Amino acid sequence: MAEYDPNAPALFEVGEILPTGSSFMDLEDPRYAYMFGFLQADGHHAPGPGRKGRLTVEINVRDIAILREFQRLTPYNSSVTERVRSTNFSASHHSATWTLCALEARNTINRLGLPYGRKSKRITPPRVKFARRDYLRGVIDADGSVGRTSQDLPFVSLTTASAAVGAYLCRYAKKVTGARREIRRNTRDKIYNVLYTKEAAVELAGHLYYPGCLSLARKQTAAENLRSWERPAAMRLRPVSRRWKPWEDHILLDLGDASAAAVELSRSEASCSVRLWRLKTGQVELPPVAPPNQ
Repeated sequence: MAEYDPNAPALFEVGEILPTGSSFMDLEDPRYAYMFGFLQADGHHAPGPGRKGRLTVEINVRDIAILREFQRLTPYNSSVTERVRSTNFSASHHSATWTLCALEARNTINRLGLPYGRKSKRITPPRVKFARRDYLRGVIDADGSVGRTSQDLPFVSLTTASAAVGAYLCRYAKKVTGARREIRRNTRDKIYNVLYTKEAAVELAGHLYYPGCLSLARKQTAAENLRSWERPAAMRLRPVSRRWKPWEDHILLDLGDASAAAVELSRSEASCSVRLWRLKTGQVELPPVAPPNQ
């Protein structure tokens, strides 16, 4: 049997398998935006001499359907294979792998922002126009979670080593839900964990996982399941946090007393106490010096 050459040119034109007006990895196409986000989070791009090299994605075999879709969307030779092996977590882990070797395709994906080798800290959102919610759904499908906690609270989360991707999710989700998040690396493994719960999670999941979108079937089901959640009557609604302004910090520092500042600023004494401690210990920056009165 003749050997298969993974770098052989495609035997068909892109237009023969892609809808009119689409081109491979056009990130304004929601499907490719999703696929690119997934590849950034869960793909491995290995270089090789000359035209050699490969892009692979290995996931649990239960999600093999998404790899079949990647294969269908790619107008170059690619393969989806399965294997069973022993891992640290299972004696017989059954996985599926999508492999793309075509240099032209890999160059396109590389230029869009999928680097070779270790990439987890280096990936960033695309610097071209792209379908934003589809891109983020791809990232979350690969490196995030959607569902309900053991206390039946809805959640959407992302675990990433990329500060750029984590910050982008925070900015985007704030526009969608109003929920404000700030990313901080955890102390154990220096990874960012971004978490949305309750109403914010329901709203974000409904926005990202819209009907008919390309996604992992189990996460689409989980996102749809969140829509039925209602806040229990006994669960207090936390008020929207009120950000500290420089003039408030000046008053707090001038008074130097949380109780007095609470009355002056119409804030709780606990809030003033914590803010005063953070200012004095350098946990937050001191406000700029106020200009002298004219």
